[in-house]
Amino acid sequence: MAAPVMEIDLHVHTTASDGTMSPAEVVRYAKEKGLRTIAITDHDTIEGIAEGLQEGRKLGLEVIPGVEVSVDFAKGTMHLLGYYIDYTSAELLEKLAIVQRARAERNLKIIEKLRGLGIDIDLSEIKEAPEHGQIGRPHFAYALVQKGYVQNIQDAFERYLRKGGPAYAEKFKFSPQEAMSVIHKAGGVTVLAHPFTLNQLQLHDLEPVIVELKENGLDGIETYYPEHSEGQTKFYRHLAQKYGLAITGGSDFHGFNKDKEDLGEGYGNGECSHTLVDELQARKEARLRGL
Repeated sequence: MAAPVMEIDLHVHTTASDGTMSPAEVVRYAKEKGLRTIAITDHDTIEGIAEGLQEGRKLGLEVIPGVEVSVDFAKGTMHLLGYYIDYTSAELLEKLAIVQRARAERNLKIIEKLRGLGIDIDLSEIKEAPEHGQIGRPHFAYALVQKGYVQNIQDAFERYLRKGGPAYAEKFKFSPQEAMSVIHKAGGVTVLAHPFTLNQLQLHDLEPVIVELKENGLDGIETYYPEHSEGQTKFYRHLAQKYGLAITGGSDFHGFNKDKEDLGEGYGNGECSHTLVDELQARKEARLRGL
């Protein structure tokens, strides 16, 4: 039985970061699959938004301008999604440029660590990876596969590139408060992406984190996500309702060389309707009115 396709997918990546489809290709694919709305949320960049919006207008598919920002969180991995951002905002562009410079510095550190492990690799080989956007760990993983050091992408991450792995290098990240402030100043709303990556082993440990984020401007929680268990989804929905936060969902689509769900699939069980988009839009308008 084919997986149901949702009306909306609010977590989508393109070749502007680490996806394998261009923004226009992603929009065309979403239209073919019958989606009504997608959000382009590339990692720490807005480079794919203009192209995606243009294609969306041409095909009659709603494209929400967004971004996914990696932020500092000691206990795990925290990403914040920004929706309805003004992608021409000077301050937003300045802050993202800082992150991108830090990413470039981190890539050199990863190369040094890999060489220290006896792996002969240089930046020119990393740039030959199929993704065309910013260079990150997936590009290194691809190069390691091509050079025969590992069997597949997952093996590369497990052996070398995972957080805490022998070739892992930290990069500069803004605090959650700074990131949310920048998104809000760019007219956007902020949503905590895939909360399970925060590594709060007990679900109730997440609640104080949500409370602190809410006090600093969090607008929503990505409740529906392919890797969330039924219990996690239920608890995240409970927290969103308890603290008056918006609920969102998405596939985290990267294209077809990632071990992830297809666009519009694997989350929500039919509950990801366009009413979630309407709620995000209402929150954006309320912020603009200063409510």
